[in-house]
Amino acid sequence: MLTLATYNVNGIRAAARKGMSGWLEASAPDVLLLQEVRADEDAAAGLLPGYSTRTWPCRIKGRAGVAVAVREDGPVTIGEVRRGVAASDTVEPDVDSGRWLEVDLGVEGTPGSDGVGRHTLTVVSAYLHSGQLGTEKMDQKYAHLALVDARMTELLESSESGGPQTVMAGDLNVVRSERDIKNWKPNHNRVAGVLDEEIAHLENWFSAGWVDVARSLAPDEQGPYTWWSQRGKAFDNDAGWRLDYQVATPRLAARALSAVVDRAASYDERWSDHAPLVIEYAF
Repeated sequence: MLTLATYNVNGIRAAARKGMSGWLEASAPDVLLLQEVRADEDAAAGLLPGYSTRTWPCRIKGRAGVAVAVREDGPVTIGEVRRGVAASDTVEPDVDSGRWLEVDLGVEGTPGSDGVGRHTLTVVSAYLHSGQLGTEKMDQKYAHLALVDARMTELLESSESGGPQTVMAGDLNVVRSERDIKNWKPNHNRVAGVLDEEIAHLENWFSAGWVDVARSLAPDEQGPYTWWSQRGKAFDNDAGWRLDYQVATPRLAARALSAVVDRAASYDERWSDHAPLVIEYAF
């Protein structure tokens, strides 16, 4: 079994102060993908005891930041690390930094018919732009999504030609349909994250062969949501959005056994405005 969790911590220092370490100790995922870390590599690593951590901070202080952490006593080892979604000869704008971190992992598993029990897996911790309708932030979101589209095509083609299986996971800041947001009608095509133009990017990935793993395990379920506004009674009323995903290549998605959103028991017990999405894979 390989347990992989993705979690937008909304500031790792704040999440640690609010009790994230208790969840981490109890859940102990083998691989942990974090977004909105908002800390440098040393600070993030210091708040994740028992994990080997790779972090890409945003060049704009106090914003974004993504990390991949692997449990030191687990079945996974860290290989090559790649920072940024753009081509290697392209310098991404500062607003895109700290949003896409790829790490190749070695996974010890059950030997297959070929007798090989070690697998190679690529994980991507992704924090896509939230955007804001009618502003420059929306242009930045679409420009970044175009880069993500191109990289997703490359990763899928690589997996289909014998390369590593891949899971791209994180806060994608887009819902897919009415099942992914409590209040669809007042938000649809009025608010960033619920625009048809944004949704089309995700649907193109899935049409090409990528799998929305949590949705594939619960095709008819409303939610479960992973983000709730800090305003009003959104959390208490479960008026949430499903913004956090694990998007996997088909052969990896077929290994998924279960998906759980670790929603806090009460508003006061939250570590972030998001909740971790935890999926178990058989290896």
